Amino acid sequence: MPTVAIVGRPNVGKSALFNRLAGRKIAIVHDQPGVTRDRITAPSKATQIACTLIDTGGIGGNIDDGFDAQVTIEADIAMATADLILFVVDAHDGLTAVDQALAQKLRKAKPPVLLVLNKVDDPKHEAVFSDFTRLGFTSSIFVSAEHGRNFGELCDEIDAVIAPLAAETEAVAEVAEIIGIKLAIVGKPNAGKSSLVNAILRDERTIVSEIAGTTRDAVDLPYSFQDENFTLIDTAGLRPRGKRDNSVEVFSAMRTEKAIRRSDLCVLVIDLAAGITAMDRKIAQTILEEKKPCLIVLNKFDLYHPGANRTARLEEATEHVRKELFFLHYAPFVACSAKTGGSVDHVLKEALKIRKGAQTIPGTGQLNRILQSAFEATPPPIDNKLKKRLKLYYATAATNEKYSVIPVPTIVLFVNDKRLIATSYESYLVNRYRAAHPAPGIPVIFSVRSRSRREWEPRQRPQGH
Repeated sequence: MPTVAIVGRPNVGKSALFNRLAGRKIAIVHDQPGVTRDRITAPSKATQIACTLIDTGGIGGNIDDGFDAQVTIEADIAMATADLILFVVDAHDGLTAVDQALAQKLRKAKPPVLLVLNKVDDPKHEAVFSDFTRLGFTSSIFVSAEHGRNFGELCDEIDAVIAPLAAETEAVAEVAEIIGIKLAIVGKPNAGKSSLVNAILRDERTIVSEIAGTTRDAVDLPYSFQDENFTLIDTAGLRPRGKRDNSVEVFSAMRTEKAIRRSDLCVLVIDLAAGITAMDRKIAQTILEEKKPCLIVLNKFDLYHPGANRTARLEEATEHVRKELFFLHYAPFVACSAKTGGSVDHVLKEALKIRKGAQTIPGTGQLNRILQSAFEATPPPIDNKLKKRLKLYYATAATNEKYSVIPVPTIVLFVNDKRLIATSYESYLVNRYRAAHPAPGIPVIFSVRSRSRREWEPRQRPQGH
């Protein structure tokens, strides 16, 4: 599929243009320069010809956060792999020295360059075009990414360039997009999420830095492993609400929480060398509340008691995780080092195991036998206030299989009075269910509903009786 890279200095409206072409709000749009740092990709929904859009970090802004050189490298990679470059400038600001330096660089690029003069909401502002003729580009267009002015004309210009390329790869373009298993890579800042993504992809695809908060958008990255398709969602590190410095960080946290909700499996990355913190527990709690399958990745294992033997280190790490994240007991874990690449492949292997284990859910008959056996082995206590005991009439399982490739079962229990089920007894039933039907990484959800026995008797009688 042809690719279209959007480049320019910081805060000229690249992400706004990207979102409008993609047909949805993917990249964060903010008036603070340097918000976008990684390459973000998405299929175009606005052009007639199918193509992939690449949003890049602002080049040459010398933003005082230590990322300028890395952002420039990311943009260079996008330009090297693109079939068309949209060079975005801010018409209101006029021609700047950074624009001129960028133009000099882009004139040497192999793909064609379309100069996009953004923030032109009215034809009277087009007079500023004379400033930009010095850049030496023959193709240009005035647009307003925010308001959509001349947007149809921009799409026509893009289609005209990429149509011949699309014709050459028509067979590929007709293939439906395969998303595969969506993995949300989540964790606190500087836990090594982007390093893990790069190690899995074997590519410097996302920016890695010692500075916490490098990743701000949730970046979707396709990957194939053992003939299975994955989409890795690299997310911003979550910090406590009170410590989020600005609105960009708030938006980033919202994107991360949304990534958790739309994922099939959450990969919780822990900095094992630093130990499990309150923020790690908070993120784990969010995964639990969203009822998501989970895999815990113990990153930086090479730095965890490096003098001891591996078995002893793994046993100690296991005890630490089970103690600190006891409520996420259903999640298996992988110990690895994203920096060295040690055991990184085990992350996707374990994800495939979780997916496979989630495919078989007990039938109604088997489910009722498991739970009735649990009731008989340890009857529920009599409630002192209501003066009666919990009775199970019937159980059935429902899943979200329609919406996820890793289905999560909801066990619906029809009982005499749902007020009678204590938290401790519900935990006991979950453990009995897991013992009979283990599915690592998958949460077990109970939905308890009150019914009278009379409501179930007709349904349980064989037909003709």
